[in-house]
Amino acid sequence: MPTTSLADVLERNARHADSLPASFFEAVEQRQEPAAVSVCCADSRVSQEAMWDVQEPGWLFTPSTIGNQVWDSHDGERVVDGSVLYPIEYTGTKVMLIVGHTGCGAISAALDALQESDAETPAGVGKWVDLLAPVIESGLADARVDPDREVSLVNQLVEYNVDAQIDFLQSQTDIPADVSLFGFVYDFQGIYGDVPGRAYLVNVDGETATDALERQVPDRFRSHVERLLG
Repeated sequence: MPTTSLADVLERNARHADSLPASFFEAVEQRQEPAAVSVCCADSRVSQEAMWDVQEPGWLFTPSTIGNQVWDSHDGERVVDGSVLYPIEYTGTKVMLIVGHTGCGAISAALDALQESDAETPAGVGKWVDLLAPVIESGLADARVDPDREVSLVNQLVEYNVDAQIDFLQSQTDIPADVSLFGFVYDFQGIYGDVPGRAYLVNVDGETATDALERQVPDRFRSHVERLLG
C-alpha cells in the first residue's frame, strides 16, 4: 500500500508549480468558462483531467461524488447537486459528461446495503449510498440486468446508473434543453474492451441504442461506443 508524508505532498506540489510557465493561469485568473463539466465518481483510480487529456486550466469543471451522482437531497426532495449545476448556471457550460467506472465501489456498497440490511457505514458516506440505493433497486428489477451473465452484476449496474443520472437531469428544469448530456463508463479493467483507460460512450441525451450512438461519433471512434445493457 502506498504511503506518503507532508514532505512528499509538498514535493509533489513544488514539482507541479515549478513546471508551469509564467502565463499558465493568465487566461483564467479573473473568470472561468469551462467547455464541459465532468461528473465522475470519487475514486483515486479515476482522474478526470487525465482521462480527457486536460493540460490547461479552465477547460474542465470537475465535481466528483460517490457513485457519480448528479443529485443531492434538499428538504426531502432530489435536486441537481450544486457542484454539478454551478457551471451550467453561472459559467455558460453547455456540455455535461456523466462518467461511471468499472468496478465501482459505490455501486457495490449500495448493492450490499440492499442485500445486507445490517451493513454499517459512516453517516457522511451512508447518505450517498442511500441516495444511490433506489437506482440499484430499480436496476435489479430491470430485465436487461442479469446476475447470471458473465459480466459482473456491479458493472451492469454501473452502466444502469449512468443512464439513471442522465434520465434525472433530463427531468430537471434547472438543466436547459440546450445542454448536451454524454454518458460514459471509464474502463480500467478490460470489461468493455482491451484498451485500458478508454471512456466508452453509453448514452447521449438519453439515447442508448449502440447503432444510434455510433452515428453520432466520427468513424474512427466507433470502437469507443459500447454497452453492456440493451
